Amino acid sequence: MSALFQPFELKDVRLRNRIAVPPMCQYMAEDGVVNDWHLSHYTSLARGGAGLVIVEATAVSPEGRITPNCTGLWNDEQAQAFAPVVENIKKAGAVAGIQIGHAGRKASANRPWDGDDHIAENDTRGWQPISPSPIAFGANLPREPEEMSLDDIKRVQIDFVAAAERARDLGFEWLELHFAHGYLGQSFFSAHANQRTDEYGGSFENRARFLVETVRAVKQVWPDNFPLTARFGVIEFDGNDEQQMQESVKLTQLLKAEGLDFLNVSISFSTPNANIPWGPGFMAPIAERIRKEVDIPVASAWGIDLPQLAEHTIAQGQLDLVMVGRAHLENPHWPYDAAKVLRVEKPSWVLPAPYAHWLERY
Repeated sequence: MSALFQPFELKDVRLRNRIAVPPMCQYMAEDGVVNDWHLSHYTSLARGGAGLVIVEATAVSPEGRITPNCTGLWNDEQAQAFAPVVENIKKAGAVAGIQIGHAGRKASANRPWDGDDHIAENDTRGWQPISPSPIAFGANLPREPEEMSLDDIKRVQIDFVAAAERARDLGFEWLELHFAHGYLGQSFFSAHANQRTDEYGGSFENRARFLVETVRAVKQVWPDNFPLTARFGVIEFDGNDEQQMQESVKLTQLLKAEGLDFLNVSISFSTPNANIPWGPGFMAPIAERIRKEVDIPVASAWGIDLPQLAEHTIAQGQLDLVMVGRAHLENPHWPYDAAKVLRVEKPSWVLPAPYAHWLERY
């Protein structure tokens, strides 16, 4: 019996299998508002058979967008536009999740296919990025961010709470806080981005403070019966791997104590000088360490696009869910093909009847 196609239950949420679509930015929104592109995109992914579909990184404030075309959830117009997306994901049998976040010093950038670099300061499409310290990321993102005041920090945390409330009221049942990939949450924890000397910088406890406080605040408004999760970059691959892993274990323990139910384990991406050992499923053993040492369910992505590898990571207890990203863009019915490869009985359940009736089955 395939481990990948076993249901997964967390609180009152039940996924039909262990396959999740991770947040993948589409950069197709206008003023943060989703449109027909997003409705078609997420409906297709949900019909494809994944158990969980997480909507792309959605900004909690205008300056929190990565690009001018990112989705947002800081006003009611944006929330209203999301309603049919949530409805269609659920109708297709998947659980609807959303990732909310703030891009920090990586904000005000061009879309990847338009340069993937900071928008010029004299370009009216852009805005002033903010971050824990006035330290630019570098490489293609050279703009120096403005150091956040204590009032800025509190305002952003309030923005996270407001976005979480809108997500709750829309009917999302899985909330992921974006604390990874060099964006704001990750930047507070990373010495590459945070050189503050106040209560939000320096020691482990101080660098963890923004993340811990944000989880605590969001927990107050997020339903107890639905998973509160985060995506966090546990390792930088900058030569200090073991120290970072120890700190990440400790941080995850703190977040779990505040009510975090699940961790999507990723890479920090806080410096352009990291030496990342890219390879199929290379993050799975790292996620397994978090899973075992913190006793918290985990997922990860990065190169888990072969059904046999996805099956292995679940069967061996490395992951509880597999985040299958690019392979889903290539083939929204990846779960159906995976079921065939793994010889799962009657895999047609992952296809809508108008497709399943006509497609060849073994």
